[in-house]
Formats: sequence, structure tokens, C-alpha cells
Amino acid sequence: MDEWQGSTSVIGIVTEARRRQHTACVTPEGAAWLASASAFPRSVEALWSARPGAPSVLPCGKTFDVVNLTALFGRRVLEQLWASGPGSGPVAVHRGRVLLLVAPGTAQRLPALLGWEEWASAVPPMLCHGSGDAVTVPALHEEPDEGCPDGTGISRWVVAPDTRHPWLPGADVLLWACLRAVRAAPATAAAALAGVPGSA
Repeated sequence: MDEWQGSTSVIGIVTEARRRQHTACVTPEGAAWLASASAFPRSVEALWSARPGAPSVLPCGKTFDVVNLTALFGRRVLEQLWASGPGSGPVAVHRGRVLLLVAPGTAQRLPALLGWEEWASAVPPMLCHGSGDAVTVPALHEEPDEGCPDGTGISRWVVAPDTRHPWLPGADVLLWACLRAVRAAPATAAAALAGVPGSA
């Protein structure tokens, strides 16, 4: 079963409805925005014209940063962004990890903000990619991954870029989405929240 399907909770129903509003394919405007992350956007666009079904490697730090989360926690954070906040920017799944495209500077600020929080130990380890890093993003157009019939190897957009100026969450928005995701997690996270003001 697709890991993005099947929740029967109210949050799951709202999340699924909002997910369906997003396209799984990158629009021309979204492609132009993605290409702007490169120092050579025309070269990137030429590569995409020749191979629209191939993933690409793009630098972080200029146009976007990336917060790289485990599949389960990433889904919980995404549900919180969609259900309790302003939504998300573009989101991809690559090699079983959730890639949240976020505002530049978030990769540096988010770990620092989490370091101040008593409940941060309940957050699974995350990778934050910022200036000087590069990430693999899915193809502009989704193609079946014949090598992985169970879907584990699929690289795809969950929320594809569809505008030249997408809203990207910053560190403060993600911090609270992480807190809500930890609170919504099963009882294993409850012990980490014991004694945190407002967690009851």
C-alpha cells in the first residue's frame, strides 16, 4: 500500500484532500523555479528537455534548502504542515526519504532551534542541506520504476513545484510542525515530552 494513503484519522482525511489538490508533475513555471537554483539554469533546462524522465542534482542554499526526513516522521511533519499550518512548499520522496524544500537559511537555523527544545530528542535524526550542498530531485514527469515493483525505490514529487514563486516554510514553521508531529506520535514519544510546558 502506498505510504501516503490510508489514514482514517481526521488529519489523514484533510491531508489526503489537500494532497490531491497538488500536481505530481512539475509545471513549466515550477521547472523554471527549480532551474534557477543552478548557476547555469539554461543548461539544466536543456538537460530536462532531452531527458524529462531523469532525476537531477541541484544545489541548495540559493533558491531553497532541503530538510531530509525519515519516511514516517516526514509524513507526520507534512500532515501537520497541511492540517495545522499554511501548508508546504514542494515535497519529494527519494530513496525512502522525504525531502521538504524549504526557505534558504532553514538548514542552518532549524538544527539550532531544535537544540534549544527539551523535546528535540524525540525527533528522529534529520539531514539539513543548505549552502554548499546538493540534492537529487525527482524527474519533471513521473515514470514507473520498473526495477522496484514494490515502490521502495521510487523518486517522485508528492507536491511538485507549480509556480515561479512557491511559498517555502522556514525554520520556525518547521519547528512547530516537528513538535506537533512528535505530540501526534504513538506513546514512545510521550516520555520525551513529559514535563514540557504545554505538552499535556
